[in-house]
Amino acid sequence: QVQLVESGGGLVQAGGSLRLTCAASRNSFMFNTMGWYRQAPGKQRELVASITTQSSTNYADSVKGRFTISRDNAKNTVYLQMNSLKPEDTAVYYCALVRGTMQMTIATIDVFGSWGQGTQVTVSS
Repeated sequence: QVQLVESGGGLVQAGGSLRLTCAASRNSFMFNTMGWYRQAPGKQRELVASITTQSSTNYADSVKGRFTISRDNAKNTVYLQMNSLKPEDTAVYYCALVRGTMQMTIATIDVFGSWGQGTQVTVSS
């Protein structure tokens, strides 16, 4: 199973920026769809953004225009650049991987992919 390690979380004021990084343990990284999920206290885990092997991206409506997902296959790394952060962006952010071109959902990640350990992002008002 691919191991995913996130970094880059922290505390930031509203309107600020953070960049999350997720490093994968295997060179087969380039053949997998990658994504970022988040989970706020008392809420379900939700997809924030995903990027396919062809670098096609998908974003939650709540982050469109503010967040950008990208990947560097040579470094087995995926990034989430978060700008214009809002207090409602506060959550634990999880990096996720699903095999090949499979659709990224919590169920497919659980069975056919991997989760990172999570990194806390806190946005103060």
